[in-house]
Amino acid sequence: MELPTAADVDRAATRLAGVIAPTPLQHNARLSALLGLDVWLKREDLQPVRSYKVRGAYNLIDQLSEEARARGVTCASAGNHAQGVALACARAGVRARVHLPRTTPRQKRERIQVLGAGLVETVIIGDTYDEAAATSAAYAASSGATPVAAFDDPRTIAGQGTVAAELIGQLGAPPDAVVVPVGGGGLIAGMLTHLAERAPGVRVIGAEPAGAACMAAAVAAGAPVELGLDGLDGFVDGAAVRKAGAWTFDVVRRHSPDLVAVPEGLVAVEMLDLYQSDGIIAEPAGALASAALRLEGLDLAPGSTVVVIVSGGNNDVSRYAEVVERALVYEGLKHYFLVEFPQEPGALRRFLDEVLGPDDDITLFEYVKRSNRETGPALVGIELQHAADLAGLLARMESSPLRVEVVGPESPLFRFVR
Repeated sequence: MELPTAADVDRAATRLAGVIAPTPLQHNARLSALLGLDVWLKREDLQPVRSYKVRGAYNLIDQLSEEARARGVTCASAGNHAQGVALACARAGVRARVHLPRTTPRQKRERIQVLGAGLVETVIIGDTYDEAAATSAAYAASSGATPVAAFDDPRTIAGQGTVAAELIGQLGAPPDAVVVPVGGGGLIAGMLTHLAERAPGVRVIGAEPAGAACMAAAVAAGAPVELGLDGLDGFVDGAAVRKAGAWTFDVVRRHSPDLVAVPEGLVAVEMLDLYQSDGIIAEPAGALASAALRLEGLDLAPGSTVVVIVSGGNNDVSRYAEVVERALVYEGLKHYFLVEFPQEPGALRRFLDEVLGPDDDITLFEYVKRSNRETGPALVGIELQHAADLAGLLARMESSPLRVEVVGPESPLFRFVR
């Protein structure tokens, strides 16, 4: 196989016609006013599988020979890709075996079965995606089933590139810039493939999670490299990929898009703004691109027309407590401290009266160790009304006889509050 071309994207669009409907392109007043730009959201979260993944999966499966179709396909996934493969198989009439780690929520397992319309078998194996992927690869080798890559295949890349062709048709002209979420690189590679030939003046900005920036690591190293276990933040799960694809990296290296790292806290802030202001339920990866638009230094001219890809909406409602927590910490409204309290009557009352401000709220209070009878350290979480209130709080702590240690995100203790 060779790297895909814009003609391959055009053929993918033809295959997808009648299989999935175009997703809406919606003007966003909130981001436009906030940033002084003309911002449009490409709503891939409104796909039947609530992500763009079905585009690449169907484009690959539809090109299989009759013999390959008879042998079926396989993939490993814990989320959007499996749902895309399931719907693609239902549309193409091809059987699939999908390998999922045990951590995959029941709701997603059931959704895969519904979308697969009786053609998809799910196998629950291992505790991680890597274990599921190894099992899927072994099954492909033994059965002859075709692996359906989530991102690292020219056919997958061409399918994802149909997002670019579609949005230009809807907008009526190429935008000044597009902002694309980046995990393994399938979506940005597909969009670069189309835009480089058909609209070369469009600036492409790739948004990676700061805690899982595998494509930037690949560019720096000159080849895909694996991020270490300690260097991966899985919050933006739809884009938290340990190693960029070989095919996708080649496309990115050829076209050199701007790559920016987006703090996970800012992604959480944007998720909440999308929900509360725009009525859009985005998963973390779905909010990644619009969060990137809020970074300083993007150097977009005032009034520029910018299209942002809202890539997915498969969000688990049980995660919203973590989303709110990360947003508050990022905005400087929530802080944690290790406070050494004397073990005597009235110590906590003095802390409340003399250290805490009138609008400050204790959200966590937990003794972590009682090493002697005189003192006892407690982990204390404090939510502020305004970020600027922190200076006064720290000053009162400094003048207090209590020993206080700030517990920041870099502290080993911080993992106990997540």
